[in-house]
Amino acid sequence: MPTSDVMTADVSVVRSDQSIRDAARLMADLDAGVVPVGENDRLVGMLTDRDITVRAVAAGKGPDTPIREAMTTEVRYCYADEDCAAVAQTMGELQIRRLPVLDRDKRLVGIVSLGDLSTLYSSGSAGSALGYVSEQSGS
Repeated sequence: MPTSDVMTADVSVVRSDQSIRDAARLMADLDAGVVPVGENDRLVGMLTDRDITVRAVAAGKGPDTPIREAMTTEVRYCYADEDCAAVAQTMGELQIRRLPVLDRDKRLVGIVSLGDLSTLYSSGSAGSALGYVSEQSGS
């Protein structure tokens, strides 16, 4: 089954020149711990609540700090037409819980979580990936 069948397609995106306060408010409104960062119709990074905490707040930066100073620029992603089992395996190997989903033109079309994938499989790749990532993070 393609990842596009289970991903969340309605994804809010922030710009790198917006403040971390803007991003934190959006995360609070969405009840999300991650938001994609886009510029000129391209994915340029991801910002997590942990990025804000560690790279900004702990470093003494204020709420008006631009997102670009706290975001992760090395973005792992998958394609919308990739098989869910392969994506789940990749997520397990990389120990990540969410991946942005791109089309083949490398435009953001959604985001997929291990939770999305685990609904497909009670065991197997997604279930194993979820278990492995949870084990590694201690949750």
